[in-house]
Amino acid sequence: MREDVLAAEEPLEIRVGGLSLAITMRTPGNDIDLAAGFLVSEGVISNGEQFAAARYCAGTDDDGMNTYNVLDVTLAPGVAPPDPGLARAFFTTSSCGLCGKASIDAVRTTSSYTAASDDLRIEAALLTTFPNRLREQQAVFEKTGGLHAAALFDGVTGGLLVLREDVGRHNAVDKVIGWATQQNLLPLRGTVLMVSGRASFELMQKASMAGIPMLAAVSAPSSLAVELAVELGITLVGFLRGDSMVIYSGAERVLESAPLESDLSPDPSDQGDSVEPLSSESIGAA
Repeated sequence: MREDVLAAEEPLEIRVGGLSLAITMRTPGNDIDLAAGFLVSEGVISNGEQFAAARYCAGTDDDGMNTYNVLDVTLAPGVAPPDPGLARAFFTTSSCGLCGKASIDAVRTTSSYTAASDDLRIEAALLTTFPNRLREQQAVFEKTGGLHAAALFDGVTGGLLVLREDVGRHNAVDKVIGWATQQNLLPLRGTVLMVSGRASFELMQKASMAGIPMLAAVSAPSSLAVELAVELGITLVGFLRGDSMVIYSGAERVLESAPLESDLSPDPSDQGDSVEPLSSESIGAA
């Protein structure tokens, strides 16, 4: 018998100016990054100058100890508060970043940045190194086996800018975007967002809100993620494993290291959601 280490999951209430905006289930840690990224994803702010401060409020357990599960954000003077319609009606679970939206119209957000004009170009051989580098830096996953990860890479040098882990894939991405927001790096031109799971509509939308021109995933994208990537001019790469990948949109940003192959079939052992790519390219990197 040996001890097992579990991934932590606790609620975080995000308030803006004292008013509750959302409650999300997350892995504690980098909460201010999470809040900042969430506000960017929801279109409340678009740069770090609009995020003035954040502080933990009294959120106590049965013993009266602060649980650090309530975070109140102060926006910069002149920044409009969130529209009341953005307030989530119930918990956002670790598996759903869109849960709690009050209407279908509220699902779509409009970015302040245009990724389509980004002139990012990256060698396929460099891109294929990102999954292993992501995995190598997942310290908590190594202990628990139960966390998603998201990382931001410099598309020119291949340098790892930041990596965050969380029980929710959407939270991990928000933590990455929130870090960049506080570093005043938005829009994130010339970068690649790498995620450890599948590429969903919400992750594609978050990338757009931060001005990220490329989203790469080790698993499959959803049909809506592909449609949104094409619409927004974002490069979407799926099944990025070993020396191969499937490019679903924006293939011009990936510089080929070998001739294009015609086989678009994903790994049959993959258990993630998959789509039949209609205008995708499969590429093997030398």
